[in-house]
Amino acid sequence: MLRSLWSSASGMIAQQTHLDVVSHNLANVNTTGYKKRRADFQDLLYQIDRQPGSPVEPNSTVPTGVQVGLGTRVVGTPSFMTEGYLQITENPLDWAVAGKQGFFQVTLQDGTIGYTRAGSWQVDGDGQIVNEDGLLLEPAMIIPEDAVEVMLSNDGVLSVKLAGETEAQEVGQLELARFINPAGLLAQGNNIFVQTDASGDPILAQPGQDGMSEVRQGIVEMSNVQVVEEMVDMIIAQRAYEANSKGVQTADDLLRIANGLKR
Repeated sequence: MLRSLWSSASGMIAQQTHLDVVSHNLANVNTTGYKKRRADFQDLLYQIDRQPGSPVEPNSTVPTGVQVGLGTRVVGTPSFMTEGYLQITENPLDWAVAGKQGFFQVTLQDGTIGYTRAGSWQVDGDGQIVNEDGLLLEPAMIIPEDAVEVMLSNDGVLSVKLAGETEAQEVGQLELARFINPAGLLAQGNNIFVQTDASGDPILAQPGQDGMSEVRQGIVEMSNVQVVEEMVDMIIAQRAYEANSKGVQTADDLLRIANGLKR
């Protein structure tokens, strides 16, 4: 069987995965806090018919040899943690990390901590700040029932004004997390990441301190997907898929010719 059949088939499979990644990016172009992903490729094993550097005479060697590759595969889909564009909402519970260093923390249903860049918060029936899935912000903060104004400073101090009072009172201090390798975080869906051995342990700090980005109130961070770039990648994936399919067809034609030699 011709090696080109399997090499071309591996290329088609890889480009299909490439298109899956691009489609996922485009589907999340308006998802709050979404971080785009990219498909990374790697060549497969080589069949070495003639070893480079093999001696042919006492004073000479083979300069290049014969090495035939066996195709490609997708080895990673890293996420890009660049900052998405900031959209003003004027909602006091919409917060954004103004920079790429920092994740909000939420308490997951199993009690572990999840990390997110989506800063659209709500208040539950007990006054606790939660995300749109009801997961508690960590550290927990409670908005009093009679609060008439909610204020978040750039360094993460949450204050409220109560009915009948002129002075604001502090009700909480926001704490962000950052990672040595944020691309190593494991995506859980619902805008949530969890730490892995690849990401390392979280580094916790208040906004604006120890290298952490500041936060902004009344703003949400949107997706960092660039539609034009994704459309170009989609065209590249489509054309590469077509080229690999031509390789399969050509290999099939060669096999047909070989099978037709004896008649």
